Amino acid sequence: MMLMLRRTFLAFGLAAALVGSAGAQDRSIVVASTTSTQDSGLFDHILPQFKAKTGIDVRVVAQGTGQALDTGRRGDADVVFVHARPQEEKFVADGDGVARRDVMYNDFVLVGPKSDPAGIAGTRDIVAALKAIQAKGAPFVSRGDRSGTHAAELALWKAAGVDLAAAEGPWYREIGQGMGAALNSAGATGAYTLSDRGTWISFKTKTDLAIAVQGDDRLRNPYGVILVNPQKHPHVKAADGQAFIDWLLSPEGQAAIAAYKIDGEQLFFPNARPAAGG
Repeated sequence: MMLMLRRTFLAFGLAAALVGSAGAQDRSIVVASTTSTQDSGLFDHILPQFKAKTGIDVRVVAQGTGQALDTGRRGDADVVFVHARPQEEKFVADGDGVARRDVMYNDFVLVGPKSDPAGIAGTRDIVAALKAIQAKGAPFVSRGDRSGTHAAELALWKAAGVDLAAAEGPWYREIGQGMGAALNSAGATGAYTLSDRGTWISFKTKTDLAIAVQGDDRLRNPYGVILVNPQKHPHVKAADGQAFIDWLLSPEGQAAIAAYKIDGEQLFFPNARPAAGG
């Protein structure tokens, strides 16, 4: 009887030790990021490399930038990886993030039906193109989701002098969804939409749209990464979150970003800089 009890205790002890060991090895972080980094396939390319290097799993919550920053504010993510610099800087200034670091950039493109009802195909002037779309009532699909792309779109309408509230009508439709959904909707309805180039490259064979406007300096699209402030949210996995940020900014991480291509086209261009004082 004593021998049986001893064996039982040993078995329970071994099982507990195995569970404890597995728990100690289970390293993971949550990254709230834009739909463009997910929809473009970038994460599928770089995250396995990061895990192979560090053993840390990354769970991505793909949202519009505004929603991703809200997720960080609630402490429901360890890192945010987004693309709306004014919002990012406010996130840090409010004490919700530790620091913002440049990671990469691409640009926005205005895509639309090949029939080009607004007559704008081939121009580089995004402001003139938007004025023409509004003047002709050509259909336009907006993400309408507080994303970085949505914020950029609204800023461009403002630069074009178009008051969307005053000019509202069936020509302008907000869908409240991500970039992939916006491209699919524009393709299905023969509408224009603003897309980050990375998602456009990954989706362009799936929809009957073409680039109408590109190359305007106002279409540049920078991405930043921020550690959620562990002083405000003590449960944030600061060490592993910072390890992810450091890897993204390292030569290895930057090379992984640059190497991601679809049909020979590079989707994102790394631009990490040394930290201030570093």
